[in-house]
Amino acid sequence: MATLTDRLDHLLGNKAATPLAEAFDIQTVEDLLRHYPNRYATQGQPLTEGMPADGSHITIIGVVDKADLQPMKNRKGTLLRVVIAAEKQKVSATFFNGQKVKHNVKVGVRAMFSGTAKHWRDSWGLNHPSYLLLPEQRGEDDMFTVETVKGAGALKGMARSSQDPGSGVDMSIFERDLIPVYPATSKVESWDFVSCIRQVLDQLDHVDDPLPDDVRREHQLIGLDEALRLVHFPETKDEVKRAQDRLRFDEAVALQLVMAQRRHEMHGRTAPPCPPKVDGIAADFEEMLPFELTAGQQEVADEISDDLSRPHPMSRLLQGEVGSGKTIVALRAMLQVVDAGLQCAMLAPTEVLAAQHYRSLRTLLGPLGIAGELGAADRATKIVLLTGSMSTGAKRAALLDVVTGEAGIVIGTHALIQDAVEFFELGMVVVDEQHRFGVEQRDALRAKAKEGISPHLLVMTATPIPRTIAMTTLGDLETSTLRELPRGRSPIVSNVVPAKDKPAWVDRAWQRIGEEVSNGRQAYVVCSRIGDGAKDDADPEKAQTTHSVLDMFDELRAGPLAGVRVGLLHGRMPSDEKDATMQAFTEGDIDVLVCTTVVEVGVDVPNATVMVIVDADRFGVSQLHQLRGRIGRGGHQGLCILMSESSQAGPSFARLQAVAATNDGFELAILDLRQRREGDVLGAAQSGSDTNLRLLSLLDDLETISAAQEFARTIVEADPDLSNHPGLKAMTHAALDEERLEYLLKS
Repeated sequence: MATLTDRLDHLLGNKAATPLAEAFDIQTVEDLLRHYPNRYATQGQPLTEGMPADGSHITIIGVVDKADLQPMKNRKGTLLRVVIAAEKQKVSATFFNGQKVKHNVKVGVRAMFSGTAKHWRDSWGLNHPSYLLLPEQRGEDDMFTVETVKGAGALKGMARSSQDPGSGVDMSIFERDLIPVYPATSKVESWDFVSCIRQVLDQLDHVDDPLPDDVRREHQLIGLDEALRLVHFPETKDEVKRAQDRLRFDEAVALQLVMAQRRHEMHGRTAPPCPPKVDGIAADFEEMLPFELTAGQQEVADEISDDLSRPHPMSRLLQGEVGSGKTIVALRAMLQVVDAGLQCAMLAPTEVLAAQHYRSLRTLLGPLGIAGELGAADRATKIVLLTGSMSTGAKRAALLDVVTGEAGIVIGTHALIQDAVEFFELGMVVVDEQHRFGVEQRDALRAKAKEGISPHLLVMTATPIPRTIAMTTLGDLETSTLRELPRGRSPIVSNVVPAKDKPAWVDRAWQRIGEEVSNGRQAYVVCSRIGDGAKDDADPEKAQTTHSVLDMFDELRAGPLAGVRVGLLHGRMPSDEKDATMQAFTEGDIDVLVCTTVVEVGVDVPNATVMVIVDADRFGVSQLHQLRGRIGRGGHQGLCILMSESSQAGPSFARLQAVAATNDGFELAILDLRQRREGDVLGAAQSGSDTNLRLLSLLDDLETISAAQEFARTIVEADPDLSNHPGLKAMTHAALDEERLEYLLKS
C-alpha cells in the first residue's frame, strides 16, 4: 500500500516518474494527487475552453464533422482539412499527409486530437495534430464504430498499447461521463496523469485528515481522502463541487497559516515605542496645516499613531485612491517617530518620484523641514535625498547627515539599501508603491536598524487591492484604506478617442490642450515607448503601430502645439535633465509635458488639468488609472483623453471604455486582475513564479478565505510552529506551489 509521502519513482518506476519530476516537479504521491484536473470534458465537448494561447499544447475530444481532401498549392501532395464538432464550438485541423490520414479521420469518427494551437486572424486550429480514434459512445446509434483503436503521432503509442492489457492504458476513461483533463505538456500528456493517478489511488491507504472534525462540519467539507479521490474520478458534477470545495479550503488554510505565522513572528519582535507628543514637531505640523484632514485621513492617522506607540513593530498597508492624501498621513506618522528621537526612511521606486517626495515634504513642512538652514523653526528636522545618480559630493554629504542622525527623514531610491548607507537610529520605514519592490529589498532596508530592533513599517500603494487579495498576499499586515478625495477636488472626466476612425477627434484633443494652456493650466501627453532605437523599439510591429515620445514631441512642437511651451521627459534622460525638466513643469515654466510612464506615480502638479494618453490600449488598467491620477489635483476639473487606434469592436477598446466609465480604483483593480487571470496576484513578478493557485480564486472566494484566516490565526496563536499539528504543516507545503511558499516565507 502507499501513503502521501511515498516517492513516485518507488511506486510507479523511473519511466513514469521521471517525466513528472522534470516537467512539474512532482515527486511524491501527494504532489501527484494535488495536481488537480483543470477541467472535465463531457462526451463531445472540447477539452479546452475558448481560444487557447498561440503555440500552446492542447487536446480536444470531438466528432469529425467535415473532412475535405485538397491538393497543396505550391507542391505535390494533398491536405486533409477537418472540422471537429464539439458542444460549444468547432475546431479546424489540417493534416499534411492527407492520403494516409483520410482512411482513419473521416466524417462520423469520434477521436482525441492533440497538438499545437495556431492562430490566424480571429480563429485558431491545429496543424497536423496527433490523433486517437476512440470507441463508439454508448447510447449513440449513429456514432461511427471503431473496431480497432488507431492513432498517429504522439498518440500512436497509446493506441498500440491500448491493445496490451498490461500497458496501464485504460481506454474506459473515455467512456466516463466526466473525463478529467490535466495541465499537461507534450512530454506528459493528460492521459499520462490519468494512468499514474489511477495506479496510485488503487494502492493508497486511507488518508488521515489534518482538519478537525468540527471545522469540517462547520463549513460542510468532506474528508481529505474522499476529496482526493473524487476530484480525479468524479461521477457527477456535484462530486466535483464537493471535492473542489474541500481542496480549495486547503489552499486557503495553507496561505493563511503562512500569514498567521508571519504575524506572530512580527509581534514577537521589539520596536521602539513612539507615543505622540503634545509639544513636538508633529503637533507643530498639524497647527500650521492650511486645511483640515478628511475624516478618513484622521481615522487612518489615529490607527497608525496607536501602532507606533506600542513596543512591537507596526506592519501596516496604507492604500488609497490616487490623490487621496496618503503622503500627508505618512508624513504625520514620520514626524511622530522623529519626535521620539528616531529616523525615518522613505523608499521610492524611481528617482523622479524620490525627488518629487523630497520637494513635496519640504514644501509641506516649510520651516519645520529645514533644520540647520536660515529660517528654520525651533523644533525643525532635516530632510535628505539620496539617489544613485547624485554627485559624489552631494552623496557624501547626505550619507554624513544620515549616519550622524542630523537627517530625521531620509528619502531615496534603491540607493538607500546599499551597504554604504548607515543610519544613526532607524525607527520607521515607509515604502511607497510597494508593488514595485521585491521583499528582499524591503527587508534589506529594515535590517539597517540597530541589532535586535525592528523598525515600524508602513507600505503605501495607490493601486487598490481588493479585500481578498490583501487578506491573502498581505495577510500579515493591518490594512488602512483612504477612499474619499480631499475637499474641493472634482472627479476626473475621461473620454476614449478612436484615433483611426475619428481623426477630427484627435485634432480636437490637441485644441483642448491649447484651450487649457490659454487659461493658465498645464497638460501631459503620455506615450508608451521612447523611440530612440534602443530596446523598446526591438519589436518592429510595435514600432510601426505606436507613437514614440520623441516623435510625438517633435510633431506637437511643430504642429498643433507650436504656440505653447512643450517639454520632454523619459527614463533614459540623464538624471539632472529629468529633475530639471520636472522642476520646470512643477514651477509652470513648461505648459505641456510629453513623457513616458516616468510620471506614473507620485508626480504632483496641481495646475495640470489635461492628460492625453496616446496608444492607450498599450497600457494596463491599473497603469491607466495611475496615470490619470496625475491631473485634477488642484481645484480645477481634470480631463483624461484615451487615444487608441484599435478597433472599436475589439476587446482593447472595450477595456478603455471601462476605464473611462469609472474613477473607482477598486472596481478597476478587480477588472484588471480578472483580465490578468490573477497570474501575478501572489507577487509572481517578485518571486519569479507565474503559476496560479490551483483552485482558490483570490477574487471570488472571500467567504472561504475569511473562514480559513480565522481558523489559521486560532491555530497559530496556540501552536506557532505547528509542532502539534504536523498534518497542517505538511498540508501547507503540499497545497502551495513550492516557489510561492518560499516567496511567502521570505517576505
